[in-house]
Amino acid sequence: MSDTPAPDLKPSFRSDVTVELVKHSASDTDVLWAARVSTAGEQSLDELSKDPERSRGLINYLMRDRHGSPFEHNSMTFFISAPIFVFREFMRHRVGWSYNEESGRYRELQPVFYVPDAARKLVQRGRPGKYEFVEGTEEQRELTARTLETTYAQAYDAYQEMLAGGVAREVARAALPVGLYSSMYATCNARSLMNFLSLRTQHELATVPSFPQREIEMVGEQMEARWAELMPLTYAAFNKNGRVGP
Repeated sequence: MSDTPAPDLKPSFRSDVTVELVKHSASDTDVLWAARVSTAGEQSLDELSKDPERSRGLINYLMRDRHGSPFEHNSMTFFISAPIFVFREFMRHRVGWSYNEESGRYRELQPVFYVPDAARKLVQRGRPGKYEFVEGTEEQRELTARTLETTYAQAYDAYQEMLAGGVAREVARAALPVGLYSSMYATCNARSLMNFLSLRTQHELATVPSFPQREIEMVGEQMEARWAELMPLTYAAFNKNGRVGP
């Protein structure tokens, strides 16, 4: 057993998530040449030099009638920092997505943990499928923050103790809770992102209700904002047609 003392790392607490668009190949033009190849063949390449605004109607038609494959010929890669429990929900989305997450087997995990802020509703009413979240009391907020911070500190102390005792990182990480922050790259296309947004965000224009956990919705909102800048015509058609993935 090692006699090296564990480093004195103090937990820090966050209530946000961050999303960075690190690279992309995505534009409304990508939808148009992919769609027009079915009727124009090689002449569909002409779309590369044309203003996609002239074909707003075609994009809306494809979205409305759910001709989805033309929305797949693009790519966006995001770097996301969020609590582990967000990623466990995220990875239920498998079609059209690729993931690489930081590994607790290969690096020592840092003591950064999630504690909800005052904007996070704490109390659930009703039952699954028909429930709603409402504001918590000051006592509930104090209880949540105190309990989480104490639990996180104890868990990280145990993790550090095992590492100092020579226990492998992949074993010691089992002491850490899902409120720990992790990071990952997530790559998708517009069609897979639309499917994600239809399930993981609430929106007044959505024709099909969804009930996402707030923390994954926070990620979805930031991804949506970046995608909207890249493909504004596709984004407008998505909203116009009830935010249902094609």
